[in-house]
Amino acid sequence: MTRYDHPGAPARYDDGRGARFLALTKAWAAGIVVLLFTEYVQFTLVREQFAAEGGTESFTGRLLLIHLPDAVCVALSAWAAGRVHRPPFRYRTGPHLLAVLAVPLAAQALNLALQGGEPAAEGVLMSSAVLALGCVAGWAADLLQEGD
Repeated sequence: MTRYDHPGAPARYDDGRGARFLALTKAWAAGIVVLLFTEYVQFTLVREQFAAEGGTESFTGRLLLIHLPDAVCVALSAWAAGRVHRPPFRYRTGPHLLAVLAVPLAAQALNLALQGGEPAAEGVLMSSAVLALGCVAGWAADLLQEGD
Protein backbone atom coordinates (compact mmCIF):
# COMPACT_ATOMS: atom_id res chain seq x y z
CA MET A 1 0.00 0.00 0.00
CA THR A 2 1.35 3.42 -0.91
CA ARG A 3 0.75 6.70 0.84
CA TYR A 4 -1.50 7.76 -2.04
CA ASP A 5 -4.08 5.21 -0.95
CA HIS A 6 -4.66 7.11 2.27
CA PRO A 7 -7.39 9.76 2.42
CA GLY A 8 -6.02 13.31 2.37
CA ALA A 9 -2.62 12.25 1.03
CA PRO A 10 -1.15 14.59 -1.56
CA ALA A 11 -1.49 13.59 -5.20
CA ARG A 12 2.19 14.24 -5.90
CA TYR A 13 5.25 13.80 -3.77
CA ASP A 14 5.81 17.56 -3.60
CA ASP A 15 2.22 18.75 -3.01
CA GLY A 16 2.45 18.48 0.75
CA ARG A 17 3.47 21.07 3.27
CA GLY A 18 6.12 23.39 1.96
CA ALA A 19 5.33 22.72 -1.70
CA ARG A 20 4.90 26.44 -2.42
CA PHE A 21 8.35 27.22 -1.02
CA LEU A 22 9.88 24.26 -2.86
CA ALA A 23 8.41 25.52 -6.14
CA LEU A 24 9.90 28.97 -5.43
CA THR A 25 13.33 27.58 -4.62
CA LYS A 26 13.36 25.50 -7.81
CA ALA A 27 12.52 28.61 -9.82
CA TRP A 28 15.17 30.65 -8.01
CA ALA A 29 17.77 27.94 -8.57
CA ALA A 30 17.03 27.91 -12.28
CA GLY A 31 17.24 31.70 -12.40
CA ILE A 32 20.57 31.71 -10.57
CA VAL A 33 22.09 29.06 -12.83
CA VAL A 34 20.96 30.84 -15.99
CA LEU A 35 22.12 34.24 -14.71
CA LEU A 36 25.54 32.94 -13.70
CA PHE A 37 26.04 31.06 -16.96
CA THR A 38 24.92 33.91 -19.23
CA GLU A 39 26.92 36.51 -17.30
CA TYR A 40 30.01 34.29 -17.47
CA VAL A 41 29.61 33.81 -21.23
CA GLN A 42 28.91 37.49 -21.73
CA PHE A 43 31.90 38.52 -19.63
CA THR A 44 34.37 36.13 -21.26
CA LEU A 45 33.20 36.59 -24.85
CA VAL A 46 32.16 40.22 -24.99
CA ARG A 47 33.74 42.29 -22.26
CA GLU A 48 37.23 40.83 -22.22
CA GLN A 49 37.56 40.98 -25.98
CA PHE A 50 36.19 44.47 -26.59
CA ALA A 51 37.17 46.20 -23.37
CA ALA A 52 40.85 45.68 -24.18
CA GLU A 53 40.33 47.49 -27.49
CA GLY A 54 38.86 50.58 -25.79
CA GLY A 55 35.28 49.78 -26.78
CA THR A 56 33.83 50.86 -23.44
CA GLU A 57 35.22 54.39 -23.34
CA SER A 58 32.13 56.02 -24.87
CA PHE A 59 28.56 55.85 -23.60
CA THR A 60 27.46 54.08 -26.79
CA GLY A 61 30.20 51.50 -26.36
CA ARG A 62 29.18 50.82 -22.77
CA LEU A 63 25.55 50.60 -23.81
CA LEU A 64 26.23 48.10 -26.59
CA LEU A 65 28.93 46.04 -24.87
CA ILE A 66 27.82 46.05 -21.24
CA HIS A 67 24.25 47.20 -20.60
CA LEU A 68 22.32 45.56 -23.45
CA PRO A 69 24.01 42.15 -22.98
CA ASP A 70 23.29 42.47 -19.24
CA ALA A 71 19.62 43.10 -20.06
CA VAL A 72 19.57 39.91 -22.12
CA CYS A 73 21.13 37.98 -19.22
CA VAL A 74 18.52 39.32 -16.78
CA ALA A 75 15.70 38.57 -19.21
CA LEU A 76 16.88 34.99 -19.71
CA SER A 77 17.19 34.52 -15.96
CA ALA A 78 13.68 35.83 -15.29
CA TRP A 79 12.28 33.74 -18.15
CA ALA A 80 13.95 30.56 -16.90
CA ALA A 81 12.69 31.10 -13.37
CA GLY A 82 9.19 31.65 -14.70
CA ARG A 83 9.30 28.51 -16.82
CA VAL A 84 10.45 26.34 -13.93
CA HIS A 85 7.87 27.72 -11.48
CA ARG A 86 5.31 24.97 -11.69
CA PRO A 87 1.52 24.94 -11.62
CA PRO A 88 -0.64 25.52 -9.63
CA PHE A 89 1.60 28.10 -7.95
CA ARG A 90 2.44 29.88 -11.19
CA TYR A 91 -1.21 30.82 -11.73
CA ARG A 92 -1.23 33.23 -8.79
CA THR A 93 0.33 36.56 -9.75
CA GLY A 94 2.03 37.36 -6.44
CA PRO A 95 3.95 34.12 -5.96
CA HIS A 96 4.80 33.94 -9.65
CA LEU A 97 6.18 37.48 -9.63
CA LEU A 98 8.25 36.55 -6.58
CA ALA A 99 9.59 33.51 -8.42
CA VAL A 100 10.43 35.47 -11.58
CA LEU A 101 11.85 38.67 -10.11
CA ALA A 102 13.66 37.57 -6.94
CA VAL A 103 16.93 36.51 -8.59
CA PRO A 104 17.42 39.63 -10.75
CA LEU A 105 16.50 41.90 -7.83
CA ALA A 106 18.87 40.08 -5.49
CA ALA A 107 21.64 40.24 -8.10
CA GLN A 108 21.08 44.00 -8.46
CA ALA A 109 21.20 44.49 -4.68
CA LEU A 110 24.40 42.45 -4.47
CA ASN A 111 25.92 44.39 -7.35
CA LEU A 112 25.16 47.72 -5.68
CA ALA A 113 26.40 46.50 -2.30
CA LEU A 114 29.71 45.29 -3.71
CA GLN A 115 30.53 48.51 -5.53
CA GLY A 116 33.24 50.18 -3.56
CA GLY A 117 33.01 53.81 -2.59
CA GLU A 118 30.54 56.19 -4.18
CA PRO A 119 28.87 54.53 -7.20
CA ALA A 120 28.62 56.62 -10.35
CA ALA A 121 25.18 57.97 -11.18
CA GLU A 122 25.37 56.58 -14.72
CA GLY A 123 26.16 53.11 -13.42
CA VAL A 124 23.30 53.06 -10.93
CA LEU A 125 20.78 54.49 -13.40
CA MET A 126 21.81 52.23 -16.26
CA SER A 127 21.92 49.10 -14.11
CA SER A 128 18.44 49.95 -12.80
CA ALA A 129 17.19 50.47 -16.36
CA VAL A 130 18.80 47.17 -17.38
CA LEU A 131 17.11 45.46 -14.46
CA ALA A 132 13.69 46.88 -15.36
CA LEU A 133 14.06 46.10 -19.07
CA GLY A 134 15.31 42.56 -18.42
CA CYS A 135 12.62 41.76 -15.86
CA VAL A 136 9.82 43.03 -18.09
CA ALA A 137 11.20 41.14 -21.09
CA GLY A 138 11.59 37.89 -19.13
CA TRP A 139 8.12 38.22 -17.58
CA ALA A 140 6.60 38.95 -21.00
CA ALA A 141 8.36 35.98 -22.60
CA ASP A 142 7.06 33.73 -19.85
CA LEU A 143 3.52 35.06 -20.29
CA LEU A 144 3.68 34.62 -24.06
CA GLN A 145 4.75 31.00 -23.67
CA GLU A 146 2.01 30.40 -21.13
CA GLY A 147 -0.57 31.29 -23.77
CA ASP A 148 0.66 28.50 -26.11
